[in-house]
Amino acid sequence: MKLQDAHCWAEIDLDALTHNFRLIQGLAGETPICAVVKADAYGHGDRMVARTLGDAGAAWFAVSSLAEALHLRRGGITQPILILGMTQPSQAARLAEYHIIQAIFSLPYAEALSAEARKAGVTVEGHLKTDTGMGRIGFGARSDFDSAVRELLACRKLPGLRITGIFQHFSAADSADPDDLAYTESQLALFQRVLSAVTALEPLESVHCCNSAGLASHLNGGQTLVRAGIILYGQDPSGDLRVPGLRPVMRLKSVVSHVKEVPAGTAIGYGRTYITERPTRIATLCCGYADGYPRALSNRGTASINGKPAPVTGRVSMDQIMVDARGTEVQPGQEAILIGGSGADSFAEAAEKAGTISYELLCAVSRRVPRVYLRGGGVTAVEDYLAEN
Repeated sequence: MKLQDAHCWAEIDLDALTHNFRLIQGLAGETPICAVVKADAYGHGDRMVARTLGDAGAAWFAVSSLAEALHLRRGGITQPILILGMTQPSQAARLAEYHIIQAIFSLPYAEALSAEARKAGVTVEGHLKTDTGMGRIGFGARSDFDSAVRELLACRKLPGLRITGIFQHFSAADSADPDDLAYTESQLALFQRVLSAVTALEPLESVHCCNSAGLASHLNGGQTLVRAGIILYGQDPSGDLRVPGLRPVMRLKSVVSHVKEVPAGTAIGYGRTYITERPTRIATLCCGYADGYPRALSNRGTASINGKPAPVTGRVSMDQIMVDARGTEVQPGQEAILIGGSGADSFAEAAEKAGTISYELLCAVSRRVPRVYLRGGGVTAVEDYLAEN
């Protein structure tokens, strides 16, 4: 099982993914896990990741949109799927047909979805989204508690909707700042107040408040479900909050296309931002910002060849980067690790250098980059989005 034309690829270690899930199960105890596989499973490939996690025991999956949910259903995923974002009310029939649970985040949205469900003669299952301090979507319990509770209760009475759950999202649970810790505790307390008010007369099947950071921080809001995202993929929620034992799942790799020896004073790349100070061996790699290697790592990133660091020289181009390969024997056709392996930047290190977070770098790996799935040390599958069918 080989790539048709190896340029740049992402190796996805399914054994590491399963290991991380087992570790998360230990954190969650008896609480079922909802695996967050939005954004193509954070760039790892949603169907293969969902199948692997389903086999490991994931009870639910969460996505961002109807298109993502349908992609999983067409891929044979049968577990409950929750859409965390907005779906147009006109899609009520499809939500019902494919047994997809929709986040309900305001009374007007609930009323519109209810109307479309009744028109189609279906019932849509929903989870109520409470805004306890994220400031994004959700019933604004922090700004007007009484009004939020009234609207939440009103949603439970709308025809065409079957409300089975309620949830919220922590905004700063990955921070060790004392003010952020206090804010997170206030979010949890507020959610518990909302939960008590909304379920006083009738309970709900599903209650979930913990994302990866909340789970790693051992927060609990009487939940029946926890949502694991970034930690599934072996990345810490932040520099402040680390989860011991995680194994990175992705490595971004490329191949050396060209090697040349250049004298001192040679300009490398667009804009002449790097000038060699001594005779240098420059290796060109078949990867660029169109593949997901950020341009912000120009003259800052570190790849590796033969296990030895190879600093990025010059600007990252759309399709190619140049590295300083002094001190290592290198030939065209050799593999190079761009991010996530011995001698190269980890995703956390690359993100810090690029001024962003590991989430963004994982999600940025483009669809022209094949995903090569490993199990037991060998290749078990290849997902090449551009391959001829």
